[in-house]
Amino acid sequence: MIKKFKLYILLAAVVLSTTSCLDKMPEDSIPFDEAIQTVDDVNLAVIGIYDAFKSSSLYSGSLTLLPDLQTDLVYGVNGNTNIYGEIWRWKDILATNTNIEGVYAALYNVINRCNFLLDRVDNVRKNATNDDDLDLIDQCCGEAYFARAIAYSELVKLFCKAYESDEDAANQLGVILTRHYKGNEEMKRASLKDSYQFILDDLDLAAELLALDKDFQPTGKDALYNTAAFFNEYTVYALRARVALYMRKWDEAIKYSSKVIDSNYYLLSSCTNYVSENVSYYKYMWTSDLSTEAIWKVGFTVNSYGGSLGQIFFNYDYSSYRPDYVPATWAINSYDSNDLRVSSFFQTYTTGYSHGLSWPLLIKYLGNEEFTNTIKNVVGNEKKLNQNFNVTKKVRSRVYSFFSGKGGVGKTTICTNTAVYLATLGKKVLLVDLDLQFGDADMALDLNPSETIVDLARDTNGISIDNLSSCCCTHASGLSVLASPSSPELAEYIQSNHTKAIIDVARNYYEYIILFDS
Repeated sequence: MIKKFKLYILLAAVVLSTTSCLDKMPEDSIPFDEAIQTVDDVNLAVIGIYDAFKSSSLYSGSLTLLPDLQTDLVYGVNGNTNIYGEIWRWKDILATNTNIEGVYAALYNVINRCNFLLDRVDNVRKNATNDDDLDLIDQCCGEAYFARAIAYSELVKLFCKAYESDEDAANQLGVILTRHYKGNEEMKRASLKDSYQFILDDLDLAAELLALDKDFQPTGKDALYNTAAFFNEYTVYALRARVALYMRKWDEAIKYSSKVIDSNYYLLSSCTNYVSENVSYYKYMWTSDLSTEAIWKVGFTVNSYGGSLGQIFFNYDYSSYRPDYVPATWAINSYDSNDLRVSSFFQTYTTGYSHGLSWPLLIKYLGNEEFTNTIKNVVGNEKKLNQNFNVTKKVRSRVYSFFSGKGGVGKTTICTNTAVYLATLGKKVLLVDLDLQFGDADMALDLNPSETIVDLARDTNGISIDNLSSCCCTHASGLSVLASPSSPELAEYIQSNHTKAIIDVARNYYEYIILFDS
């Protein structure tokens, strides 16, 4: 009896101590009530909102690519990596599709960041001591309202029926509307009409807070097209015009688009003035950040990560061209032979596939010139190394392992970013999550794998490249991810021989194999 009593006391102590540990805030987190205390904090929060748009699920990847693939504008090339294959084929497009989930989640991530700032900013405003601080707070709030509006405008466009009329929209389902980061709002879809009204209300607030001074005449580096990575009054009008088109409000669309055009803050890129030989300013804007007609753009730098719009269309590794998709014949033929867009968008190349396809490839999304040149130098240096070592293997594979003695030190962030970065260069990359009990690489990359490393190990046919590929899920960057077990107790099925077999098989296909462990 005494032993049992002692055992009960011991179990109670364990439970209490466990609860105490779980109640602790993570060392790298800030409680909601303590976040955003100063004007600088407000500004940093806005930078975080802009950063959210860099997601490979948004304008640097899926959000831009997926609709184009579904409109039959392209053909899938025999030999491609099957990236976005189910989207292109219109096959098994379910709510659980990881690419669609990624877009939906990334847009609500933008909204959550906006709500977080807007919920906290009043505490900073009441303590502001000068007009400059108050002006900066207003500007930041205006940017947050606009970011929320653009996120919701994409959600209603993608996940709702078309807006036919006010009467019809009142009876159609819209999206879940949230005004607060931490509140008790009902998680219920609003009507389509109310969803659009929410967007319009945010745009009205943004226009008021982002209004330029009447005597504002920016020139040179301060010209609005040179600062297009940031929202302003005319960015608001441009989106307002587009939303009006979605709502079939033609007069409103003309009204707000005219505000942008008549402002003379933006100019059409010249087709007759040249940056360099045979490269007009119009053509140059597709491969550079320089454009006088850019109203807003995602502010990527050479150190930024995200998807690669041009990768699936061009996919040039500085030795051969291996596009996953090429422009459809009907799309190319829809242009007049003298159309200046033809030479700016398309260029004929012979691909590096065994079938030797020669086709006009889409070069519109090649990317920032500085970034491209940086990568060119990196790849060039790798080729020199290959020549020095006389590498003859069909696939020159490199294996990198990330591990740490404790959690919470940034291992997952470093290795996933490294893997995504290499994938955006057009490299074939495999990321293997060997943190068998608590691995979260799939969560960090917004993936929802249907199979994991356990399914591969238990396959009666053994570990082959086909089985490995079928158990991997694909990130928008093209990265292949072999996820850790779905439950900690399944870790026991994975032995060292499985890991060795995976690496041996992957070496024949992948250029980079990245492993990370606890």
